[in-house]
Amino acid sequence: MKPKSIRSEFLRRLLLAVATMLVVPLALSAHVNSPDVYFDGQAGPYHLLVTVRPPKVVPGIAQIEIRSADAGVDEIKILPLRMVGEASKLAPTADTAQRSVADPQLFSGQLWIMARGSWKVQINVQGKRGPGELAVPMPAVSSGSASMQIALGVLLAFLGLLLCAGLVGIIGAASREADLPPGDQPAAEKKLLSRIGMAVTAAMIVVALIGANRWWDAEARANARLNYKLPQLHASLQAGNLLRLQLENPNQTELGRFGTVPPDRFVLTDLVLDHGHLMHLFLVRMPDMKSFWHLHPEQTGEGQFDVGLPSMPAGRYQIFADVVHSTGFPETQVGGIDLPAIAAGALNGDDSGIAEAVPADKVASLSGGYRMVWLRDDAPLKANQAVWFRFRVEDKVGKPAADMESYMGMAGHAAFVSNDGRIFAHVHPAGSVSMAAVNIAEGEAPPVRDMPAMQHDHPGAEVSFPYGFPRPGDYHIFVQVKRAGRVETGSFLAHVQ
Repeated sequence: MKPKSIRSEFLRRLLLAVATMLVVPLALSAHVNSPDVYFDGQAGPYHLLVTVRPPKVVPGIAQIEIRSADAGVDEIKILPLRMVGEASKLAPTADTAQRSVADPQLFSGQLWIMARGSWKVQINVQGKRGPGELAVPMPAVSSGSASMQIALGVLLAFLGLLLCAGLVGIIGAASREADLPPGDQPAAEKKLLSRIGMAVTAAMIVVALIGANRWWDAEARANARLNYKLPQLHASLQAGNLLRLQLENPNQTELGRFGTVPPDRFVLTDLVLDHGHLMHLFLVRMPDMKSFWHLHPEQTGEGQFDVGLPSMPAGRYQIFADVVHSTGFPETQVGGIDLPAIAAGALNGDDSGIAEAVPADKVASLSGGYRMVWLRDDAPLKANQAVWFRFRVEDKVGKPAADMESYMGMAGHAAFVSNDGRIFAHVHPAGSVSMAAVNIAEGEAPPVRDMPAMQHDHPGAEVSFPYGFPRPGDYHIFVQVKRAGRVETGSFLAHVQ
């Protein structure tokens, strides 16, 4: 693309961004009402906790916060990159993240995201122990629109009318008096010409305003069609205990400037394995949230999955189905189903769950007299605040459990679910990002089975999850670890201010 074309495209997108920010303040990400990304990773020798707050609308500005757990970081640079396609090879100039004056290990910055789709934030670190690099996946979408603020609308309308009246007045004065010597009065024909000029100008302004309004409405409708819609899957109980899921693909693709189809378009034929499974299915009985299940259906067709349910109590279940596209874009499809009491066999493979969880404030009972302890202080939890949620598994006498195992290549898995079921996040010790997306962001091919980030040795008794609640309210936290060949689930209550 020529430099002039690039500038024109940038200006077009910038104007669209400004217009969009005026009228579209609401947004959603691929996760269920939990759009911020929390990632705990290594940039070379430096341990970083990265928080990415995607823009509420696209085009828009992403907010980046990076906390270094290690001293010796001199400079951090950040830049946005597409995950796939030719654009992933065209890196813009990196921005320097600003070091906090009050906290020298905290850096922050902003990045423009100019198109919807699958992105990553590239982080380059310079420090006393040499350079380091880290890539953090970031889905970028818009999901809703809202009306312009009334006061702003009234102000803009008044200024617009003032400009139109001024233009009509200028045309009238120019037609009537432009060639008059100073002190002379305009003749009758000049006055008539002036009135005609003003009338024609007013008519042209009205036509221009009508055309502009139609153009604006067309742009707004086109933008609304591209807003991200939370996919709603269809669930049905077949013969016996077979649960069938049909995924939905309601989102349209934003075409390129010349009508080209982007490589990160939404399709249901490009799902990739994440921790060895195409889908991680969570069933939570509502409203008591005592029956919790983490299952792994098998794909039987395009967007269709089957899974045999284990023995579980009857009730209304909220469904959250996590999948990852080959572009690194994660999606959580949601649904609900009324289930009778299921009498079936034991759990299979990596499937896990608990039928009657007893939620705890700090200490959850596990099988065999073991327990899971939430290592937290008495400070209140606050919305949009990144926290390391730390848990420890203890044996019967209170010592750290010595027989821990990795569960699907991780020390643990956690699900943060609001009590109304409207917020859901599946989090790992590395954060809220999909590990398959991390793999793709680092330039690896989509995983076939295992992923480099998967851990197969024996983890310790303590596990932590970086996450931040998106809004105040009451939540359940389901923490799953594997011990002595058995997956244990601890349930905790959390109140967020």
